[in-house]
Amino acid sequence: MTDAPTPDDAPAMALPFDADSLAGPLRTERLTLRPITPEDSDDIWEYQRLPEVLRYIPWPVRSREEAHVHTLKRAGMRRLAETGDAFHFAMALRGEPSTGLDEASRSRDRVVGDVMLRVTNAPHAQLELGWVLHPAFQNRGLATEAIAEVVRWAFEELRPHRLNAHVDVRNTASGALCRRLGMRLEGTQLEDVWDDGWQSSELYGLLRSEWRARRVTGA
Repeated sequence: MTDAPTPDDAPAMALPFDADSLAGPLRTERLTLRPITPEDSDDIWEYQRLPEVLRYIPWPVRSREEAHVHTLKRAGMRRLAETGDAFHFAMALRGEPSTGLDEASRSRDRVVGDVMLRVTNAPHAQLELGWVLHPAFQNRGLATEAIAEVVRWAFEELRPHRLNAHVDVRNTASGALCRRLGMRLEGTQLEDVWDDGWQSSELYGLLRSEWRARRVTGA
């Protein structure tokens, strides 16, 4: 006989969520994490156009104009309610001036990456986590700093049962980041993505109960 599930075990994700309900941006030691806006387009273009970024992310090569349209689309994703809905946090590096083309843009902090949360299974309380960081700002701990804070916020505010992350097997840095966050390598999907040849993906997972346990122990 198995133990009966407790109320905390049952799926109870706090949806719908709307970005307008955020009390304010999330702040870490060096970053401000806030919803992507259309004004971030120039900064996002600076990393969205790079071959070393596109190698691991299923984005096509886009012109600046096409990339701007894509940023507008993502900036409009401000509500999580059903399976497939997504929301994007911009990683704004405080004290680093934006690359924007107008004077007002250059007075803002530069967006050096972004973090995605996507509802992969609303009835079963599952979210997917994804991220991208400009290569010029890698190896400084910024991705870990940002994603750890988004994970904290997601588990505390949205209360998913689990978080998933899909990582290109060639992207060893992202795999290591998942493990630093306490995520478990659950398997490899062989040749599941076509990217100038068949590539494979690793699936990482983290349960809310595991995240809570790590918070208690300080792991």
